[in-house]
Amino acid sequence: MALKRVWIPSPNYSSRGGSSVRIIVLHTAEGARTIESLGSFFQGPVGVSSHVGADDKANTVGEYVHRPNKAWTCAEFNPAAVQIELCAFAAWSTDEWNRHPNMLDNCAKWIREEADYYGIPIRALTSSEAQGSGKGVCQHRDLGSRGGGHHDCGNGFPISKVLEMANSGSSATTPTEQGNDMITSAVAANGTLHVFWLGTDRKTVWYRYQKKNQTNWIDGGTLTKSNEKLAGLSSTTTATGTLELFGRQDDGGVVHLWQKANETSWSGGKAGQQKAAFTNLPK
Repeated sequence: MALKRVWIPSPNYSSRGGSSVRIIVLHTAEGARTIESLGSFFQGPVGVSSHVGADDKANTVGEYVHRPNKAWTCAEFNPAAVQIELCAFAAWSTDEWNRHPNMLDNCAKWIREEADYYGIPIRALTSSEAQGSGKGVCQHRDLGSRGGGHHDCGNGFPISKVLEMANSGSSATTPTEQGNDMITSAVAANGTLHVFWLGTDRKTVWYRYQKKNQTNWIDGGTLTKSNEKLAGLSSTTTATGTLELFGRQDDGGVVHLWQKANETSWSGGKAGQQKAAFTNLPK
């Protein structure tokens, strides 16, 4: 499911000056506890901003500066960065971070969307990579003195967990009922949003898609039934642009379907078929 973006515009932005985005930077707000209060802060005369912010509201971020523009929060690296402020504190322990599953989930989903948009691999950068020419995800502290000399998101921040969630499309929240993983979505390399869900027989997968910069949905029909009932679905886009769809069977087995970048046919059954069958992976 695509994130809901609440537009709270900040006047604190400027042109990237032709620079391309190569790093996704994570920050802590160190004060504001909601995306609204953070937005009010960024609208003030302090001369700072970030592209988005995340708090404990499910599937929601505040958006303060649009992607094409440069936000002002990591000094020398602003032209090459797209940035998020978590309504949290760098002093938080890992246990405290884990008490905010919606915030971590929002962060992971935002990373996924930005990585898909800019073609950035979802991987943690070392400080030298972040300060050099590396492409990936980093914390503000990884940018050193040239990034302002900050220490967020702190030693307790579970970056490995967040990046795993961003890569897999899974959620930090604990499912409360089986229906929570009956639907999944992913953005393809060309910007098309795909949404998949299980039919009531739990074998047939239906899907629709919405092309980039359009608002109408196109019915993709059904993907051929799995041999076994599925307990859930997960989808993601790889670094090469392949759209991957996985189904989890009741017995723990996994089935797999994929669509390569800039193609319309699905693989996983007979090559080239538009509606290919799921295939079992080795257990």
